[in-house]
Amino acid sequence: MRKLLLPSVMSRPLAYDRRMPRPHTPLAAALERVGDRWSLLLIEALLEGPRRFGELSETVVGIAPNILADRLRRMEGELIVRATPYSDRPPRFSYQLTEEGHELAGVLRLLADWGARGSTSAEPMRHAPCGTPVEARLWCPTCARSVDEAEADTLHFL
Repeated sequence: MRKLLLPSVMSRPLAYDRRMPRPHTPLAAALERVGDRWSLLLIEALLEGPRRFGELSETVVGIAPNILADRLRRMEGELIVRATPYSDRPPRFSYQLTEEGHELAGVLRLLADWGARGSTSAEPMRHAPCGTPVEARLWCPTCARSVDEAEADTLHFL
């Protein structure tokens, strides 16, 4: 099922639509690697630890088995997910996030926070000791301070 990827394919990003030009911005590059809502929901499900295909299918409600297999294959090719065999006959795998996959947790928290602020049914992230909704801010480690909104407009990628 998933071992159809050739080494040459795994060495380059897996574009969802190969007719699309290569990404020219950092956001476009990230979206090309992660893909779509199913991938993000799978990453969220895997933050809790390794899961098998059936467990992921139950956790990510509404995902078709062929889409699940495709997204896991793509994320494995992007080195976001690692598949570990637990059965040879038939071949079955447990899936877990790589270190790079775990780095996406912060991005997902920010996206979830943004979603919660625009939703009437989703709760924002809260600081456990006091219950206050938390705020995400850009931080400059060299200056040891938050980057305010006016400065954020001047940020650039090198």
